[in-house]
Amino acid sequence: MFHTMRQIFAPTNKDLRKRIWFTLGALLIFIVGTSIRIPGTPKIDGSLGFLELINAMGGGALKQFSIFALGVMPYITATIIMQLLQMDIVPYFSELADQGPVGRQKINQISRYMGIAFAFIEGFAFAYAFMGKTASAFDYLYVATILTAGTAFTLWLGDQITQKGIGNGVSLIIMAGIISTLPTMFIEAFQGLVLNSNINNILGIALFVAFVIVYFLIIIGVIWVQEADRKIPVQYANKSTSSYGGQQSFMPIKINAAGVVPVIFASTFLSIPAAIAQFIGNTDFSNFVNQYLSYTTPVGFLIYVVLIFFFGYFYTFIQMKPDELAKNLQNNGGYIPGVRPGKDTEDYVSKVLSRLTVVGSLFLVIIAGLPILFTAAMGLIDGINLSSSVTIGGTGLLIVVGVALETYKQLEGSLVTRSYKKGYSRR
Repeated sequence: MFHTMRQIFAPTNKDLRKRIWFTLGALLIFIVGTSIRIPGTPKIDGSLGFLELINAMGGGALKQFSIFALGVMPYITATIIMQLLQMDIVPYFSELADQGPVGRQKINQISRYMGIAFAFIEGFAFAYAFMGKTASAFDYLYVATILTAGTAFTLWLGDQITQKGIGNGVSLIIMAGIISTLPTMFIEAFQGLVLNSNINNILGIALFVAFVIVYFLIIIGVIWVQEADRKIPVQYANKSTSSYGGQQSFMPIKINAAGVVPVIFASTFLSIPAAIAQFIGNTDFSNFVNQYLSYTTPVGFLIYVVLIFFFGYFYTFIQMKPDELAKNLQNNGGYIPGVRPGKDTEDYVSKVLSRLTVVGSLFLVIIAGLPILFTAAMGLIDGINLSSSVTIGGTGLLIVVGVALETYKQLEGSLVTRSYKKGYSRR
């Protein structure tokens, strides 16, 4: 890592430093925008319940009811729906998915338009829920328009980071929003445990230290899971490993090929009923959501776990596509020793991928669930009542570490590519 930092600040990588500074500047604009409240709207006091996740990913913008209150979450929701539609549900989207980069670009464009439409619907819903029934229809429309414009600007900002910065624009915006809320989360945990007059000081300090240790374990766990992979041996017809100096080729498959996407998808999916409950204002439905669809409850936590497993399988097989891997391997004259090319190779890769996804998803559940279980255990102690933002912090930290690792790898890959180009040009 220190070697990579030295390379970044080398005189020959001036353009890369410009990209980094551009990215930091764009993220600063986003953070500043999260504190600009929409004129005439109230600041939301108290807990947001499961909407704390949207608030955390938006850098606290929802509680401020700022112009970026929705952030990129409508786009994430649209992406989930588009991924589902590609599974032979709508033939048109399935055909686009099979068209390679051109098709993916078209799907991404449709997802953005759908995200803007969702932003307007969600903006109108939040305006109605938080401004009350006393506001006029024009007020709701005014707030919904501003929130939609905020989402559109945020997506544009993400595109600029992807094109002119260091890449992963939308992911970096989510990461920046979460990082900006982490200090508040740790302060609330410190106040609830150490400065709490209802419990013994020594006990409070010990619990806070345990809380910090849990988060360090999450960081270590995410790094370990993200870096672990299974190497499948591959032999090519025009190569021989038995000859002197021969090297064995491998096809690496990550234990957690989906990254942190299953956690984001599962959290977003569970936040939809909470947003609907906030909009309709029905007490019975709100109580149902709080009791059964909040992951702070046993049933909600079980649903959360099931969703992580589902999206882990779903996203992994969409990304990896065993049939395409088997076809490309055969076209390049490669085969897995002991496995016939074609259908047998596809079945073998699917079997390996399925087993690895179980392990990867299980680790995601453990890492995402540790803070939830810790907060629930703290609730059993008299006098301790940690806020829901402390629970959300675990999911947020999981996303932050995953995006940071991916961004670091991209920077490292860019530096390696530059060094190869320089070496080639000297020849």
